[in-house]
Amino acid sequence: MELSILAVVLGFVLDLLIGDPHWLYHPIRLVGALISALEKLLRGVFPKNKNGELTAGVFLLALTAGITTGCAWGLLYLAGRIHPWVRFVLETVMCYQLLATKALKDETMKVYTALSRGDLKQARYAVSMVVGRDTEVLDETGVTKAAVETVAENASDGVIAPLLFLAIGGAPLGFFYKAVNTMDSMVGYKNDKYLYFGRAAARFDDVLNYIPARLSGALMSAAASFCGLDAGNAWKIFLRDRRNHSSPNSAHTEAAAAGALHIQLAGNAYYFGKLYEKPTIGDPDRPVEYEDIRRVNRLLYATAVLTLIVFMVVKGVVLWIV
Repeated sequence: MELSILAVVLGFVLDLLIGDPHWLYHPIRLVGALISALEKLLRGVFPKNKNGELTAGVFLLALTAGITTGCAWGLLYLAGRIHPWVRFVLETVMCYQLLATKALKDETMKVYTALSRGDLKQARYAVSMVVGRDTEVLDETGVTKAAVETVAENASDGVIAPLLFLAIGGAPLGFFYKAVNTMDSMVGYKNDKYLYFGRAAARFDDVLNYIPARLSGALMSAAASFCGLDAGNAWKIFLRDRRNHSSPNSAHTEAAAAGALHIQLAGNAYYFGKLYEKPTIGDPDRPVEYEDIRRVNRLLYATAVLTLIVFMVVKGVVLWIV
């Protein structure tokens, strides 16, 4: 097996075993610091009008993606000059740090644990750590839905999409993807501050996630059959409701998960005290219950393993052909 493929596989295993411990400094925090520094610099250089902010946003996108990818490539190049196995170890660690399967499970299972103890206040706090909506007014059903939606939506940009870019171009391309995705999470908002400045990052993130999001929905629908959930209904709701979101990429895995679990997700939510009306995803075949958090995490793991197998087999076939 080619070392780059093995690095992705071992990185995936490390993610499942270790996750994202809080004591370990994550390189994406460096990307976040770079984005903040560049934002401050660019806002000081370009005029504070629509065209100026749009141009500054393009520079932010190019500089952040270029510097992040270049650093990843450069570190691997230098490691390879020392010894191929040094490069392999470094790339394995890089691949591990780009994946978030266990982190998603660990953070949402904190919500599950609190709800199972009847501690709604703690459950609201736990879910507030992983969602952007207001959680103070959520009841048990609302908290559960928020946790399930977080796992489902982030399965794409936290697991499946990074695996796709890692399979195509190794750790450098993986860091390229995460740089763009991190920019979108930091500046891709439609508010007064970022409407124009963050537009380039948000639009490019939509482009990068267009294919991964659809692959993620399909793979999650297929994976439902491996963890005791309804794959047929997952496919049905995925095909029907995958466009029920303002973002072109966000509803695909939510639709697959809602169908697999036979529950209804999404709908209206409060953000910063303001009610946002959003369409629902899935059918209310049964009431949402906190056990759905455990079920959706089982679906996440099945999807992640299936994705790894599919992508690595395809990569192996391509390498064998060429």
